Amino acid sequence: MASLQPVRGTHDLLFEDMRRHHAVIERAKGIAGLYGFEEVITPIFEFTEVFTRTIGETSDIVSKEMYAFERSGDQLCLRPEGTAGVCRAFVSNGLQQQVPFKAFYAGPMFRYERPQKGRQRQFHQIGVELIGADTPKADVEVLVLASHILDALGLKGQVTLELNTLGDTASRAAYRDRLVEFLTPYRNDLSDDSKVRLDKNPLRILDSKDEGDRRLIAEAPKMEESLNAESRAFFETVQAGLTAHGISYVVNPKLVRGLDYYCHTAFEFVTTALGAQGTVLAGGRYDGLIEAMGGPSTPGVGWAGGIERLALLLADVPGKARPIAVIPMGDAAEGEADAITGRLRRAGYAVDLAYSGNMKKRMKRANTVNARVAVILGEDELKQGAAAVRDLDSGEQVLVPLAALETDLARFR
Repeated sequence: MASLQPVRGTHDLLFEDMRRHHAVIERAKGIAGLYGFEEVITPIFEFTEVFTRTIGETSDIVSKEMYAFERSGDQLCLRPEGTAGVCRAFVSNGLQQQVPFKAFYAGPMFRYERPQKGRQRQFHQIGVELIGADTPKADVEVLVLASHILDALGLKGQVTLELNTLGDTASRAAYRDRLVEFLTPYRNDLSDDSKVRLDKNPLRILDSKDEGDRRLIAEAPKMEESLNAESRAFFETVQAGLTAHGISYVVNPKLVRGLDYYCHTAFEFVTTALGAQGTVLAGGRYDGLIEAMGGPSTPGVGWAGGIERLALLLADVPGKARPIAVIPMGDAAEGEADAITGRLRRAGYAVDLAYSGNMKKRMKRANTVNARVAVILGEDELKQGAAAVRDLDSGEQVLVPLAALETDLARFR
């Protein structure tokens, strides 16, 4: 029999963790709505091809980390990220005539990698995709939205926006050629993964964490040296837009996206508060992604943020609502307590009604659940058609007619 423990790399979301989790989603969703982004939900599993075409078969995610399986002859996988699913939904639902298409999503993703603080095998993300707009203003909008959400989560001053440009297709191709030319003489000095990438996806070598690779990368040509005039103008417009919105940033020339459908803006919001897992939100422009999936040529830009990481940084932890404790004394009061509890809950009050116990035990439970007020129903109170309402913070107690309970308890909301 399997141990009654969660699978390694997964975790239960209970109580305060769940409140933090919801706070991230709800604040992000509310602010995204101000920018015209509507929530969408895509399936947790897709045809594997949705991701092999978009993420790339040579990427670590596809080659090492995806949870893939076969069912009735179909090759399926649990989604490792959200962008490909949203883009698939855009195409399969025939939304090409409804651009710009603005989507917000939140939900679980799955990758088989070494669990550590802020990184799990089942993790959760919020994200936005703005599809159908090729202007740098779209890049600015998703960046401003991301900054707005992070500020609303209380992270202002805790995160830094790192920004780079990958240029357009021509600039990227020119840079790829220069990078390959530089690295080829050092092929034998590269890590095994980077040797493969040199032939298939050389820009991803710039992402390498191998120390030997990083020493070589430090001397490599810079992307900015290969930018054409159009790409420079695009990036300058993005930077000017951020400045106009009062959003500070640093240009990081090593910040790249390795796949060919990425272009122009790439960015990450990073923090030093989570150790090695410093990126809390990242994204960029992916004008070639939908075409790579077999859809029409359609520009897009978006980002995703890790809910677990954001929740760890959350400044103000949402508190559990302090309930009203309804405390019946004696058999005659039990039925009235049930009726009052139902009325109060339907009126929008959080109510705790212990299932049994004497007055002492029920008051102890009221303290345990951090009740704000106790509604005590004894024989004397019932004869008067009233309840004793005790303020559990001050100790003050007053007699309140049962018919006026909802109105009187409003002062404790």
